[in-house]
Amino acid sequence: MSSSLPAPPLPRPDQRWALFLDVDGCLLDFADDPAAVIVTPRLRAVLQALHDRLGGALALVSGRGVKDLDRLFDTPAWALAGLHGYELRYDDGRHRELTADPADQARMRAAVQALADRLDGVQLEDKQHAMALHCRRAPDRLPALRAAAEAVAADLPGYELQPGNLVMEFKPTGMDKGRAVDELMQQLPFAGRTPVYLGDDLTDEHAFHAVNRAGGISVRIGQREPSHARFTLPSPAAVQAWLERVRDAPGHGQDLAQGVPIDADNGGGQLPDRQP
Repeated sequence: MSSSLPAPPLPRPDQRWALFLDVDGCLLDFADDPAAVIVTPRLRAVLQALHDRLGGALALVSGRGVKDLDRLFDTPAWALAGLHGYELRYDDGRHRELTADPADQARMRAAVQALADRLDGVQLEDKQHAMALHCRRAPDRLPALRAAAEAVAADLPGYELQPGNLVMEFKPTGMDKGRAVDELMQQLPFAGRTPVYLGDDLTDEHAFHAVNRAGGISVRIGQREPSHARFTLPSPAAVQAWLERVRDAPGHGQDLAQGVPIDADNGGGQLPDRQP
């Protein structure tokens, strides 16, 4: 959990990666209004090239819903884990969604809406199955938001509070990004590969833990401490630059069409020791 983490390596010729990417604060800079962020054609092209080169083993893992990810990324053919994994669309188009008790969901929605109405400087993000209260426009409101949200969450069965970067989110109990990564890693084309996860927020710590447990590469974006991540990049701009290097790295572990290892050397770093 040191602040002096190294930059992540590039893939070695003998490695087959499965790439998992958080969106806000990782691929994209934060905006005061979450609906106002923009995905550039360059970023989308990089992600599509990585998806193709990895044989489909690329997924976005986000607190946003799948419909919102489709809006941002123009309905990509990549796997998408939305609402921290509550929704999951596999790369072959199959979709699975967990179920929440309708009464619990209605109670949550009413309570969070009432909380948003009485707190100045707080913006409500309605994700249908989850709701988030942001204070990016008034960061000094975070302590009051946190205290009020914790009090409300204590009386909401079936839901739990997920703190984040100037946000408090009410989400269904028991689902997190680590479970989403574990679920994807049990399915082709992810199964049998080395998981690589990039994320910036507290919500990504579950995924870092899951990836470390699998002997993979966990990459924190920014300077937040403490973290289970073992590597770091400073910003979304640095993430995009690194992804372009990954895209262009020779070898990449195998000929994706034939599954035959390629003899090449890209000078990438070594994986951390595999954890039991």
